[in-house]
Amino acid sequence: MVVRPGTPRLLRELNDRAALELLLDGGPMTRAQIGERTGLSKVTASQLLARLEERGLVQTVGEQAGGRGPNAALYAVVPSSAYVAGLHVDQDEVSAGVADITGEVVTQISVDPNGAGNPVELVRSAVATACRSAGVEMSRLNALVIGTPGVLDPSTGDPRLAVNLPAWHEGVLAALRSELHQPVTIENDVNLAAMAERAVGVAQGADDFVLMWIGVGLGLATIIGGRVHRGAGGAAGEIGYLPVPGMPLPQDITHSPITGAFQSLVGAQAVRPLAAAYGFTAPTVAGAVQAAVAAARAGDDRGDALLTELAARVATGVAAVCVVLDPGLVVLGGEVGRAGDGALAARVAAEVGRICPARPTVVPTGVTGGPVLRGAILAAVDQARSELLASVAGP
Repeated sequence: MVVRPGTPRLLRELNDRAALELLLDGGPMTRAQIGERTGLSKVTASQLLARLEERGLVQTVGEQAGGRGPNAALYAVVPSSAYVAGLHVDQDEVSAGVADITGEVVTQISVDPNGAGNPVELVRSAVATACRSAGVEMSRLNALVIGTPGVLDPSTGDPRLAVNLPAWHEGVLAALRSELHQPVTIENDVNLAAMAERAVGVAQGADDFVLMWIGVGLGLATIIGGRVHRGAGGAAGEIGYLPVPGMPLPQDITHSPITGAFQSLVGAQAVRPLAAAYGFTAPTVAGAVQAAVAAARAGDDRGDALLTELAARVATGVAAVCVVLDPGLVVLGGEVGRAGDGALAARVAAEVGRICPARPTVVPTGVTGGPVLRGAILAAVDQARSELLASVAGP
């Protein structure tokens, strides 16, 4: 490691980086506010703002009224300093979004992946469509994060087991980077949903929590000390394989959907007939659960009975997680977790407290829209910001 002495140039670079980071995190500020929060004099703050403006990274966006004398100019990061893209790739749909360096989403689109068996072609097409919609050249993207289901190898970043996406296998990441000429990252979809939950959802400020994804498939994201826990082989969170009493063990882990274990208890293929048995049918499992919630709140015993039984099933998995990790906060996400809202969450919390010594707070997801895509965009923005700040700090 080369140690650079405290030269005037180094100090300028550090000051520039500190101010830019402040503007990225805190939004528009005056010169005086930047100086106050960085401990720099007004003269130094003015000089660094001039340098950042010259590089096209900062611009004046208005004035702040108040006080004596002329209004103070407000400075902000130029949104077009960098662009990023996020993707959520699932078996039946691919959603993509483009955002600028401030995190503002410029566009979101969805495409049908049917017939696109090649991951490289699928991603290129989705990103190109999103970029055209945003009016941004693909070459201007500074980061691309893709959310997919399945197990990712933490040492290579490649998919290791994606039963719903058989074309996504070892070597896909290198092929994407080579063909797209972009910095590409593949991340587990539920992990990205948890990142979104911590940034803009019900887990804001929480350093330790778990997100249980309940939908067509199951997943679990574990945040410990503010970081995603992936496990030695990337399999942490594949809770669909969790052995539970009364359910057969999976006989083939490459089979889709998983047969047996926790998946057979609360996966969509199990919840749909359960809901129908209580008289709740809908085109989607989420719709059936939503109908049960509405019925329970209206005093219908059938809705209450369905939610109670579903909560007991979900609590089996939540309790297994809590006796090992005791996270304190459990977020229920996915189609079923969102549809169940607070009615399901409250019943799960009560049941977990009955069957294990942990007493977690259980809440439904607070992220609106597509949480996986939201997490992918946020992760890409973080990467682009780190790159931008590093460029300001010099070699």
